[in-house]
Amino acid sequence: MLTLKSALTALSIATVFSVTVSSAFAATKYPLTLENCGVQVSFQKAPERAIGLGQNSAEILLLLGLEDKMAGTAFWPSKVLPKLAEANAKVKLLSVEFPTFESILAQDPDFVAAALPSLLGPSSKVAKREDFDKVGVPSYLSPSTCLSTKDVKDQYGSRAQLWNMDLLYKEIDELSQIFDVADRGQTLIADFKAREAALRAGVSKDGRKLSYVFWFSSPSPSADAYLGGKNAASGFIADVLGGHNAVTAEAEWPTLGWESIIALNPDVIVIANLDRNRWELDKPEAKIKFLTTDPAVSQIAAVKNKAMVVMDGQAMNPTVRTIYGAEQVAEQLKALGLLK
Repeated sequence: MLTLKSALTALSIATVFSVTVSSAFAATKYPLTLENCGVQVSFQKAPERAIGLGQNSAEILLLLGLEDKMAGTAFWPSKVLPKLAEANAKVKLLSVEFPTFESILAQDPDFVAAALPSLLGPSSKVAKREDFDKVGVPSYLSPSTCLSTKDVKDQYGSRAQLWNMDLLYKEIDELSQIFDVADRGQTLIADFKAREAALRAGVSKDGRKLSYVFWFSSPSPSADAYLGGKNAASGFIADVLGGHNAVTAEAEWPTLGWESIIALNPDVIVIANLDRNRWELDKPEAKIKFLTTDPAVSQIAAVKNKAMVVMDGQAMNPTVRTIYGAEQVAEQLKALGLLK
């Protein structure tokens, strides 16, 4: 968590930047055409009935103050950020899980912003981009999730390079251009940059590089665990905190059996807190119970040393929540004496 001094510094930077960009950024000129994940997307005017398809897309739109331009949201692994609750209450919730294509069209949308390929992709449970093209609705997929599926079998793909906030900044910038609120986009980006800098500055250079495993969830204790991949947002969080992801798979969401996780023997296990309640192990208390009671798993260094920390599960996706998650982990590790 940011110290008061760091928070004030971040706020000061964001405030100064806000004053600067308000005058520096001109209004969007329409028609506007952007290249998004290899697709040309054009806008004749700012959308007025947008759908936030996926939590990250919805929260970016809300952070940009666009709740009055939103016709609905869907797919929420976690509850909305507390500071966005009032704005979010003004927007229709289609479903906390996967919505149907028909339920989206029923809102008469003029734009769909999607967070994940599972929500808008070739094998999506909801719709493909061409489905929206056919009804004249432009769509946008988060640049952070435009990954190759060549080397992995699942639709989330793999990442050869460590994710960083630049792709998120690209998303915020482009969405702010689409809605003609470029100054708001740059103010938001400035805030995130200041918070990342504060986190990196707060890690002792002389400290040991901790190894992390980020456990998202599992269908059951006997099933393989869904983990944050080496170069995913989880790896970025470990890097920001001066450590590294013990998982070496480049898949965005690799699954590993517990024998393999035991062999990794991480210093820290980051446990996702999910509000969706799809599986019992979505709950952090269920994860902790398993980790501490299983005869073999309980011998992992992180478990023996009680270095198990809870983080918002949405932060393990490359989203606006990632920095929030890093702040959560940093606060708990400092309390444990593992970070200075």
